[in-house]
Amino acid sequence: MPHVPARIASLAQYRHDPVVVWTIRATAAAVLAFAVAERLSSQPGPLTAPLTALLVVQVTLYSTLTTGIRRVIAVVAGVLIAVGFSAVVGLTWWSLGLIILAALTVGQLIQVGDFVNEVAISAMLILGVGQLASQAWDRVLETLIGAGVGLMFNIVFAPPVWVDPAAESIVGLARRTRGLLLSIGEELDSPVPVDQAAGRLHEARKLDQAVADVDAALRQAEDSLRLNPRISEGLLSRLVLRTGLDTLEICVVVVRVLTRSLTDLAKRREEAEPLFPAETAQALQELLADVGAAMVSYAVLVTTPISGDAEQAEDRLASELSAAWDRREPVAQMLLDSVQQHPYAWQLYGSLLAEIDRMLDEMDLEHRTRRLMEELDRATAARHEKAARFWWLKGASRRG
Repeated sequence: MPHVPARIASLAQYRHDPVVVWTIRATAAAVLAFAVAERLSSQPGPLTAPLTALLVVQVTLYSTLTTGIRRVIAVVAGVLIAVGFSAVVGLTWWSLGLIILAALTVGQLIQVGDFVNEVAISAMLILGVGQLASQAWDRVLETLIGAGVGLMFNIVFAPPVWVDPAAESIVGLARRTRGLLLSIGEELDSPVPVDQAAGRLHEARKLDQAVADVDAALRQAEDSLRLNPRISEGLLSRLVLRTGLDTLEICVVVVRVLTRSLTDLAKRREEAEPLFPAETAQALQELLADVGAAMVSYAVLVTTPISGDAEQAEDRLASELSAAWDRREPVAQMLLDSVQQHPYAWQLYGSLLAEIDRMLDEMDLEHRTRRLMEELDRATAARHEKAARFWWLKGASRRG
């Protein structure tokens, strides 16, 4: 069976899929919560416990302790509201309206964020399932059981660290941007219709969605590093990835502006006239290729955890940035010479150089180190401020 190894490999990759991991973990926690509730609750079918466990178990421990807790508060609030209503009224259209109004109002007051609806949902479920106060209190117990099991499940079985998927997405964004720069460079020595140039601009605009997708993966990775006992330098890792993505996002924006400049240049050219003379186009193509290669090396550098590999990536980036700067000078001279033939395009030529300079400056190693240190100082200062506020409150409570 020659296809067995390939199938095994395709199945193994799902181990690193956040959706698959969360599905398995949430299922296990819900079943465990149901088993515990069956032993501790006097009501048959204690489904509130697995329901709460499903709400609590998140992809990361940090989101479990933040988002999950707010969800538990929302569910408990809804159950307590149902306790009061079940002792007085039955389930009718007007009592249902009152409980929804009360639940949504309480949800706003206790500030559970996006989980206001879950206050009303849990209240309606409890009012419908058990209209006696004693049964409702059993539902409160089941809710607490589900919350406790969900929290303990994520603490005992710590969720994975999602740094690798985020790193792959960052490198993928850089490679995609490099591919666009290479495609642009191949068209510089030929006549480019306006529609074709506008198509490149559209491709550059689509990179914005790619940046948003990478940002979502990075936020998940950042959450997985917070409060994780397996990570000793979570803050530094988060800042390295975040500042790296910020730099690439700036480069993506600059590439979009660059394609806009080329589109404007195509509008000013005659139908059979190339964008640039052959020699200038060749030099500019090589420069864009160097910028794209430096972008990929930069992404590899910020996503490389091992110091030895990081040093190699840093050397490669420094070499490619140096090569790009060396090519930039003759390109600037060629564009200056071209201005004499096409004086109307001097602003666009200057814009192209400024955009290339901006990308090279953003990826400069000294700029990266300075930015990283600034972010590290800012994060450290914020931590000290929180710690000082905590100790002040603790001292005030002792004095009181």
